[in-house]
Amino acid sequence: MEAHIYWFVLGLAVLGLELATGTFYMLVMSIAFGAGGLAALAGLAQPLQITVAAVVGVVGTLMLQRYRITAKGRQAPERSLDAGHTVKVLAWREDGTARVYYRGAEWDAEPELPDAPREGTFYIRDVRGNKLILTHCKP
Repeated sequence: MEAHIYWFVLGLAVLGLELATGTFYMLVMSIAFGAGGLAALAGLAQPLQITVAAVVGVVGTLMLQRYRITAKGRQAPERSLDAGHTVKVLAWREDGTARVYYRGAEWDAEPELPDAPREGTFYIRDVRGNKLILTHCKP
């Protein structure tokens, strides 16, 4: 059998493993084996075929790793599951914080803006520690 057939079969086998595991690193390796097969089809010697496959694999892995690092920085911040729910304000304190009733318990809360009106319907904007951040606008 020709050398390029071995490269392509190996690439397809690794591609099948990638489909089973869901990692993109296996996809990069499958592409690298395909590049080795193309090098074999071009008539390059076996050491050059291995070199082409290795270079494509290393470069692809580095590109994927760099993409994952930059993608982590672009992720949207996690939103609280409580955001958007209404709360019943029991009492306002002199320091601008409030005591609210939510999910069967009393919570400490503070308005999103310090000069926000103290009457009307309040919604949970965010949760910081054990304190609810309140807003008049439904998020």
